[in-house]
Formats: sequence, C-alpha cells, structure tokens
Amino acid sequence: MAISPETLQFLSQCFLNTLSPHPEPRRSAEASLSEAVEQPNYGLAVLTLIRTPGVGEEIQQAAAVNFKNYLKARWAPMARRSEPNVPLPNPIPEDEKKLIKEHIVTLMLESTPRIQAQLSEALVVIGKHDFPREWTELLPMLNTRLQQALSEGGNYAAINGILGTANSLFKKFRHGYGTNDLRLDLRYCLDNFALPLLQLFSHTASLIDSGISSGAAAANLKPLFEAQRLCCRIFYSFNFQELPDLFEDNMGSYVNIFGTYLTTTYPVLEQGGEMALVDNLRAAICEILTLYIARTEEPFEKYVGQFEKAVRTLLVIVSASSGRDHLAITAIKFLTMVSSMAHHYKLFDEASLDVICRNIVIPNVMLREEDEELFEFNYIEFIRRDMEGSDVDTRRRAACELLKGIATHYREKVAPMVNSVIQSMLTTCGENPAANWKYKDSAIYLVISLSTVKATGPNVLTGFFDLQSFFTLMVVPELESQDVNSYPLLKAGALKFITVFRDQLPKTSVMPLVPQVLRFLAVESNVVHSYAAIFIDKVLLVKDEGARARYVASDIAPYLSMLLNNLFNAMKFPDSEENQYLMKCIMRVLSVADVSSDVAASCMSGMASILNEVCKNPKNPIFNHYLFEAVAVLIKRVCEKDPSVIAVFESSLFPSLQTILTNNVIEFFPYAFQLLAQLVELNRPPLPPHYMQFFDLLLLPDLWTKSADVPALVRLLQAFLRMAPHELNQGGKLNEVLNIYSKLLPSSRTDEQAFFVLNTVVENLGYEVIAGYLQQILVSLLTRLQSNQTPKFVRCLLIFISLFIVKHGWNNLVSTMDKIQPGLFLTILEKFWIPNLKQITGATETKLTAVASTKLICEYPALLDPAASRVWGKMLDSIITLVTRPEEERVLEESEVPDFAETGSYSATFIRLYNVNKRDDDPLKEIKDPKQFLRASLGNLSDFSTGRYGQVISENVDSANQAALSQLFST
Repeated sequence: MAISPETLQFLSQCFLNTLSPHPEPRRSAEASLSEAVEQPNYGLAVLTLIRTPGVGEEIQQAAAVNFKNYLKARWAPMARRSEPNVPLPNPIPEDEKKLIKEHIVTLMLESTPRIQAQLSEALVVIGKHDFPREWTELLPMLNTRLQQALSEGGNYAAINGILGTANSLFKKFRHGYGTNDLRLDLRYCLDNFALPLLQLFSHTASLIDSGISSGAAAANLKPLFEAQRLCCRIFYSFNFQELPDLFEDNMGSYVNIFGTYLTTTYPVLEQGGEMALVDNLRAAICEILTLYIARTEEPFEKYVGQFEKAVRTLLVIVSASSGRDHLAITAIKFLTMVSSMAHHYKLFDEASLDVICRNIVIPNVMLREEDEELFEFNYIEFIRRDMEGSDVDTRRRAACELLKGIATHYREKVAPMVNSVIQSMLTTCGENPAANWKYKDSAIYLVISLSTVKATGPNVLTGFFDLQSFFTLMVVPELESQDVNSYPLLKAGALKFITVFRDQLPKTSVMPLVPQVLRFLAVESNVVHSYAAIFIDKVLLVKDEGARARYVASDIAPYLSMLLNNLFNAMKFPDSEENQYLMKCIMRVLSVADVSSDVAASCMSGMASILNEVCKNPKNPIFNHYLFEAVAVLIKRVCEKDPSVIAVFESSLFPSLQTILTNNVIEFFPYAFQLLAQLVELNRPPLPPHYMQFFDLLLLPDLWTKSADVPALVRLLQAFLRMAPHELNQGGKLNEVLNIYSKLLPSSRTDEQAFFVLNTVVENLGYEVIAGYLQQILVSLLTRLQSNQTPKFVRCLLIFISLFIVKHGWNNLVSTMDKIQPGLFLTILEKFWIPNLKQITGATETKLTAVASTKLICEYPALLDPAASRVWGKMLDSIITLVTRPEEERVLEESEVPDFAETGSYSATFIRLYNVNKRDDDPLKEIKDPKQFLRASLGNLSDFSTGRYGQVISENVDSANQAALSQLFST
C-alpha cells in the first residue's frame, strides 16, 4: 500500500464511515478495510493518518483503535491460534514491523490522551511478543524521552504516557514464574529503567512538597500524583520476584516518601473532587508494603511498626467513608498480613486490637448503600462476591479476613471483643428491627465469615460463639418469617448461613426448614430465590460417613411437585429468565428425586420451552449448560426405567434439536449431538426413521470443521454405528464414515476421536464388510505413526489393534500388514507394542490389550518360533506388568456433576454433558479376569508345560514379574 495523499484520503473516509449510524456505509467501509488490511504497509499507512494534522480526532481515534486490533491479530498470529481449522491472518512483514517499532513511541507521546491510550495498548501488544529481547531499542528510547520531558520543564503528560506504557510492559514480572528467562528479562529492565525511575519518584515528590507549600492548584498537582502512582505500580512489578539491590540500597529514601503520602492530607485535591487520585496512590503503596511483608524482606523489618500505625490510623478514617473501597481493601490486606505473621504480631496491644475490631472491622462489615444497589440491580455479581468468593474483593470480606488474622495470635483477647460486638449488633436490631435490621445482617455475616473450612466442612472459630444456639435463635426466625418479602438482604443472609453450615447442622434441624425454604423460591428478589435454589442444590450433595447421601429421594418426595413448580415459576421473574442457580437446582433435584412419568413429561415440556427461547439468543453459557444437563439427567433416570416415555420426550425435544441444527445455533451443537446420542442408545433396533435424517446430516463433511464439536459428533456417530450397523452397507455410508476418520486422524487434537470412530466400526461390523478397507486403514495409521508419533497415538493404536484381534482374529490383521511390508507386524510388536503395553490404563483397555497380547504369544506362529524367543519373553514381561498393576492406580470417575467453569464459553473447548452416560461397552464380557486368561492360555500352550520357555522367562522377564507368574500358577 503506497502511503500517498490518495491512500490517506481513502482510509480517512473509511474510518469516518465506520462511525456512521447507518448500516450500509458502515458495512461498506468495513469491507473496504478488510481488503486494505491485506496489503503491505497497511499499519504504516494508518500510523501516518493518525499523525496527519487536520484529519479530525474522531477519525484518528477510530484509526488508532483499528491499528491496535490490527497488531493484536497480525503481530504474532500463531500465538492467538485457538481453532486449528480456522485460517490464520497473514502476519505483518518484518520490514514493516521494524518501521512501526521505530515510530510508535514518538507518535504515542505526541498524541492527545485518548489516542495516546490506544497507541499505548498497541505498543504493549508488540512488547508482549518482542520485548525486551527483540526490541532492545525500546527502553533506551523511553529513557531518552523521559529525560527530554523532564528537561522541558516537567512535561508530565508525556512522562505519564511513558510511565503508563512501562507499567503495562513490566506487569509480566508480577505474573510469571521465576524462570531463568524471566529473571534475565527483569535484570535487563532493572539495569535500564530502575535508576531513572527512583530518581523520577524522588524528583516528583519534591515537586509535590513545594506545590503543596506554595498553594498550587489541583490541576497542577494531579499529573504529579498520577506519576507517583505509576511509579509505585512499576516498583511493585520490579520487586515482585525478589528485592533488587538498587531498591534495597535506596529503601530509606523512597519508604519515607511512602510514609508521607499515607499520613498527610491534601485538602486541595481531596476536597476538590480528586480523592480517588490520592487514594489510588495510597493503595499502590499499601500493595508494595504488603508485598514486602509477604516476602519477609529483612531490610523492611524496621519500618513495619511505623507503617502498621500509619495504615491503621488511615483506615479508621477510610472505614467511615463510602466510595473508597480500593484503598480500604488494600490497606486492610496489609494489616491482615502483619497480624498473621509470627514475628510481627506483637506490634498490636489491647488498645490497637479494640480500634481494629470496633473502628475498622465492624464499619467495613456493615452493609453500604452500594451493596444494597448491587443486591437489587445486579444479582449475579452480588452472588459472585458474597456467596462464591469471586476474584473481586469486597470490604466485608477483607474486614473478616483481618479479624481472622488478629485472632491467629490473639484469640483470647479478640473473641470477647467480637462476641460483645455481635451481641451489641443483635441488641440494636432487637430495639427497632425495622430501622436496625442491617445490624443483624452484619452479625450473621460475621459468624459465617469467621468459619474455617476443614476437610469435614466449615467450623466457626472456637471461642467465638455457639453455632447451634446462634442458628436456633437468630437464623431460624428469619426463615420462618411469615412475610417472605420483608428485609430481603436479611433473608438472603439466613439462607446463606444454612447453606454454608449444611454439613454441621443435623438433618433433624434442616428437614423442618425445607418447606420454609421453598417459599423463598417464590420471592421476587433475584438474590433470595437464587440463594434458596443454591441451598437446595448444595444440601442434596451432603454426604455422611461412607460417602452415603444424607438427603435422598424419599426426603424430598413430599415436596417434589411444589419444589419443581416453584423453580420453574421463579424463572418468570424479571432478570431470572436465565438464572443459572435455578437451573442448576432443577438439574440436581432431577438427579436425586424419583420422578414419575407424568412429572417427567411436564418437566421436559417446560425445559423444551426454555430451550426454544434461549436458542433465539444464547447469551448465558452457564445457564444453558445446566439446562442441557437437566434434560440429560431426566432422560437418563426416567427413560432407562420406563422406555415408553422415550416417545413423549422425543415429541417435546425433537423440535428444539431441529431448530438448533436448521437455524445453525452453533453454540448448542455439541449439546444437541450428545442428547441425540443418548436418545439413539435408549431406543431398540431398528431405529425409528426420524433418527436416520440425523444420521445423514452427520455424514456431511462441513459439520466436522470445528474441533470443539468433534467429540459430540463422534459420540453420536458411535451411537448410530452400534444401533444401526446394517445402515453402513447401504449407499456407500461406510466409505463416508471412514472419510471422517481420515480427516480426524492427522491432527493430535482429534486423533483420539478418529480411533473412537474406527474402534466402533471394527466392533460392530463383520470382517467381510470391512475387509476391503483394512489395508487402506492400516496404511493411514502407519503413516501417522511415522510422521507424528505421540504417546497418546501409540496407546490408541495398541487398543485398536487389540480390539481387531479379539473381534476378527490376529491372522486377518497379520496377513494384511504383511501385504504392506513382509514382517511388518513383528516389527510393530517389537518396536511399539512391547515397550508401550505396560503404559495402558483403564479396566476395559487393560483387559482388551492383555487378552490380545496373550492370544499372540500363545497362537501367533512367528512368535512361537524359537528364533523369536527374546521377543516372546519381553512381551510376556509386559503382559504380566499390565495385569498385575494395583487396582488403586485405576482412575475413578467423579461421582457428582462438576461445576461448569464460570469462564466457560461455547467455542473454546468441548463441554461434556456429565449426565449423558459415557458408553463403555466391554467387547470381552465373557472374560472376567485377564490374569486368569493368561494363566489358562499359557497352560494350554503345549510347549509351556515341557519347560521349553523356562530359560526364555528367566532371561527376559523381570524377577518381580517371574515371582508374580509363579504365584499366578500356584493359586
């Protein structure tokens, strides 16, 4: 792309049109830019447009955003690969990259703040891949510009642009492990930037001091405080791995400045609407102090006392203020760290403990207006913070962690204080419940938060309060309240209490509350009916000794109809149409309850109706996952017991599944295929005709392009191959199935799925059907073995060959292999089979490979030839290792549905429906124990009893395996 006035005019018009409110010019401009982006020097042309005077800031802003996204997609496209079958964008040519790196820093620093922010992000994209090793000019360039900005009378707009970029670049030192490469990169950055950073920090501190004493305006102080905050963030990155020598040698100077910022007020900023600016600097300092305490850096020891006092004093003021959450949380974390460290806890006397309890912990535990707003207007985020412990810290949680921290070493002193505070809260609430209900809410929150999670469940820290008494006197009355809609936050706290302590509370206390809890499912408050659902979900998972479920189907049978009705009705409330907690509870109830056919049909109809709605716009992957799990568990539990219900379920579900496939709702493809597989396997052959339309669809190549769909497609294909094998003999369908196999085989991401297809074909079709394809199949497998051999592939290959041997005989396999290359099968045995046989795991796989291997050493003439004695002995050694492996080494499947990850998405990876049973047919049901099969087979080997193999065994079988073999024959 030539960087000419015409090019710049073209790009300018395109970017202007992308901002148009009308779709036609916007689409046209986006199409033109999509073509232009493929031309060389596109990025340079956009950069030139951004720096061209008179273009207009909105066009330059659009260009800067486009440039940033251009770099994200094309600077290192391989690093962004997620789907192997999706073509990558062309990378930026190296000469263009070089020119971009030469100009971007200067352009960023000369731009307006909005454009500077976009170009800074673009620079960080480059830095993520190239800095520092392939962009050694960057830090010297930033240093030069930093000194230039200082010499220009302190151009803090430019200085903060440099610091902001440097901060983003250096964040990698906070998150990476201390590898040699990371340490080398850190050393390079310290050598080139640490000293100028410390000098700038001290210089800016002196400017702030002189500005404050001379009465400088807030506008002049703002960029100075922002610079100090950015310096502190870079300090944090530089100090995260370990304390560098330069920082240790200069600790006294910059730590004293930290103390000044924590103990000094700045009225011109704080009262002028810039409180957050000062608080953010103080919060950054608290994070550094916490880091130093956590690292137990000896040089910092002497400062701990003064900072504990400074932070505690600051927190008393901050705790009484709203809107200062970030500072409050970071400051509380520092105090928590100090209080829990054995060599620092003596800093606290009784007076300071009392201040912490009454003036820091309690004010921060009390509900705030912003908490109530979050409760009312964003229930999902409220639950994440309150119930699920999300990554977002809250004042309440931080305050309770501080209380636990000081209780670590001061239990005897803190317990009476906390007990006194809780009793005071409850008394205050009792005096005027309507006005003071928040005090009771805070008391319940404190009791919950002072629990320590152990293997047996959460227990309240001993010496604080009696759990059963608190539950009976304070929690039960809230749950039994006649007015379920009053004080919803208090009701939510009571529901949270019984959820957290569900293991500790006896069944005799919980069961009478179940009908009370069901009433809360009908409450309009999203949090309250969600917490009621969470309680039911969690309590049904409680286990007693011996992993026996404490609550079973008979416990919920009297309430089942009301429970399911209330759950489905709760999804009619505003904002709960896709409430993931309600749907997860439905799934759990259906997995425990004994559901009658009538109730099951009603549930399936209701879920199909919900599914039809979410198909229109799938936006909550968590809700949708539990919806499909609920459908799957209902099918599993009801249809296996009463096959007559299958037709009823099909009539409800098939229209939804057809909608998913015909309307291309790709987010739901894996789920739809898994449900279809489940339904296919529940039918009895011959399959009804309406299933075969799905089978024809399944063979379309375009359906197999997305790797996240492949496991579900394979599962469905396997179901059809098992239930309708005769269909493969019609219309060349076996050839189409094998084409699918051949497309999956080359990629290590899908090769295991290719074997699943192949194994199902081998297991369900006669040899006369597959004989004509066998040589072609074996050639493809051996080609892949030669070009890309992985442990997973070799394992799958051994299982496939073993399955073929037990189903169709070793002679058919060997003769076909030897047609490809004489003696090939013996080579495979020696080089791949014997060394890898002992790595096979899984009960069915172990039996299958052991039996096939035993057949070979007892029946295959080439192995029985004395010339092959060494190979025979080594193979026996591997078989013995395989069949005598301890049972505890076998992996057990999880017993409950695992939580669907909060970060789960539709396209990243395949999500298995747990309640669609994994089909694990045993092709050797008649053989119970592979050890006994080995013993019997060797006993029938004519030469074995004559002693011919004694020397072979002594020379080739491990001594422990010889002993195991002797024991096998003796028993």
